[in-house]
Amino acid sequence: MPTAKREKPHARSPIGRITEVHGPVVVIACERLPPLRRALSTRVKHETWLFEVHQHLDTRHVRAITLHYSSGLQRGQAVYDTGAPLRVPVTTTCLGRLLNGFGEPLDGGPALDTREYRDIHGQPVALSETVGVGAMLETGIKAIDLLCPFARGGKTGLFGGAGVGKTVLIMEFMHAVASLHAGVSVFAGVGERIREGHELWHEIREAGVLPQSLMVFGQMDKSPGVRFRAGLAALTYAEYLRDVTAKEVLLVMDNVFRFVQAGSEISSLLGRMSATVGYQPTLNSEVAEMQERIVSTPHGSITAVQAVYVPADDMTDPAVSAILSHLDTTVILSREQASNGIYPAVDPLASGSELMDSHTLGERHFRIAEGVREHLARYHELQDIIAMLGVEELSASDRKIVHRARRLQQYLTQPFHITATHTGVPGVSVTLRDTLADCDAFLSGRYDELPEEHCYMRGTMQEPRP
Repeated sequence: MPTAKREKPHARSPIGRITEVHGPVVVIACERLPPLRRALSTRVKHETWLFEVHQHLDTRHVRAITLHYSSGLQRGQAVYDTGAPLRVPVTTTCLGRLLNGFGEPLDGGPALDTREYRDIHGQPVALSETVGVGAMLETGIKAIDLLCPFARGGKTGLFGGAGVGKTVLIMEFMHAVASLHAGVSVFAGVGERIREGHELWHEIREAGVLPQSLMVFGQMDKSPGVRFRAGLAALTYAEYLRDVTAKEVLLVMDNVFRFVQAGSEISSLLGRMSATVGYQPTLNSEVAEMQERIVSTPHGSITAVQAVYVPADDMTDPAVSAILSHLDTTVILSREQASNGIYPAVDPLASGSELMDSHTLGERHFRIAEGVREHLARYHELQDIIAMLGVEELSASDRKIVHRARRLQQYLTQPFHITATHTGVPGVSVTLRDTLADCDAFLSGRYDELPEEHCYMRGTMQEPRP
């Protein structure tokens, strides 16, 4: 991808002047029309503020979205052409930093020392240069690796509400990529609350993952234009690290639904007629524009983990459906699991992966995973009968399935490295080989006499119980 040095915003005469200000939308009368997505600038309070062109109204007027606060803007204010779309400075020294959507530091550190910039609207890698979804990417998390494995270079959706351990699971993924695969992580905070971003930054730093991570934030209080483009800025850094470091890159986005919301807000501000359920008519193309850039090349791969909020728990919501169509793995976090103390709170029956077949995972992994899922499904079916009549009223075969399912449910919990400083329990990472061996032993009845509590929050069954 070609790079260029950022031009000085006011090296030339103004391209036009502001004629209207409607919140974050400004109308600019131009001497010559700048192309769509061109970054324009103005001076407010001795600072340079940016706009992004979104519409051509006629031969002389454009409608743009401000990427800063609109207070301070006024009619007649001079607007300058930066000569390029939105760009971010890129360098390998960006790791360990906390940046905003413009590549500017939010951690109090110095600006990135580089003259190389990349357009955040970069084109996807040519089809002939891409690499398809690879083999399974081990995370060391038993429930994930067994029942809904990640695909190397694939896209995973993490569906969960507040309080079910979504952020902890995301940070554990980042820890796994850094420790197991010697890779790097790029975190995109799209519409994050400032408090959440501050806590996440400190937790990642305390966990020792920050030196292998880059965090890009477009906070909730920023312009919809910033929230809409923060994900693309983070993706641009992920592409750069993939191309330059040739390492395993984990792209974590929290929350993709807020990206859709920002696009819907911009669409309404621009006067477009709403489509299904009030979403923007460009919903599918906007989601696809970002998702189709998450690809791998022969030199490196990008594996994406995207947190997705589900409105009213409706998986048929148009925004959720648009995102689902691009995913390889779906991880559903259950509030019921969390309330029962099952962490990670992965719903083993609702979660799934396109890798889940015997040809991709191997016959043994597929057989054991299906056996575990069958036991848990049968236990779920019998829960109402157990609640009313008791487990003693079940048949001998069903009692055996229930006892094994309960032990499997307890076994699929595990302490995380990220939470070790808070819980005092050391985190564990379990290889897929050990997970399969333990689950095979549970299914064959080797641990039928073991108390259920001895299976809870531990690594492998061969390790001593904490």
